Amino acid sequence: MKHLLDKIEARQRLVRETAGQLREQIALLTGQLAAAERTLERLDITRETMLDLAVEDGIEPPEPLPPGYREVLAAFGQAGHGLRAKEVCEILGIGTEPRHTESVRAKLKRLVDRDILADPEPGLFIPAQAAPATPDPNST
Repeated sequence: MKHLLDKIEARQRLVRETAGQLREQIALLTGQLAAAERTLERLDITRETMLDLAVEDGIEPPEPLPPGYREVLAAFGQAGHGLRAKEVCEILGIGTEPRHTESVRAKLKRLVDRDILADPEPGLFIPAQAAPATPDPNST
């Protein structure tokens, strides 16, 4: 009987220790969550203020991109170079059948129309670059 009681006490110590560690992790995560929520709140306020100021200045705010387009742009960020529609499909893990590649190609072309991407050669898409600065004629 003593042996069983010792085993129970050992298990209780282990579970108490585990519970203490879990409480510490919860406290840490709670702090991280609170910080993330404060950051989101500040970003929301900043975005609203920016949009209000743009409207006051007569600037039409850009339309936000739907999630599918954001995922496509994230693929370019991951790759770090120009991509073809099939490569974007592979990065996104959505299959490379013609119906998938044509859907992605249509999104890529819409992003080109919005000057977010460029197509320097047929079928190749790259992030749009800022227009090159014109050289200053006074600098030599």
